[in-house]
Amino acid sequence: MAKTLTAKMKTFDPERRKKIAARAALLIAEEQTLRDLRRALHLTQERMAELLNIRQDNVSRIEQRTDLLISTLRSYIEAMGGKLQLLAQFPNRPPVELSGFASMENDRRETDNEARL
Repeated sequence: MAKTLTAKMKTFDPERRKKIAARAALLIAEEQTLRDLRRALHLTQERMAELLNIRQDNVSRIEQRTDLLISTLRSYIEAMGGKLQLLAQFPNRPPVELSGFASMENDRRETDNEARL
């Protein structure tokens, strides 16, 4: 006889149910889109446009893209009050946080600015 998820969850003690709920929330959070994240933080596209100093339609375009420049993604996350971290994961090794992208980006901007002068 198959049990429903609700029935199965009732067989666990409250502490176990709490841990399962926390893990489920974490897994769901890991799969959020930029739009989902913005909405979870109660921010509108209009407010994001103000924070990023762009038009609202550009916020919509960013949220719909499947590929973004790291600098665009970082700006978007930071406008929401977060911090972007990049992790490289390999089998049988702990994750490695990648760094140096901000400095490379700043160096490129300085070079671009100098070229314009």
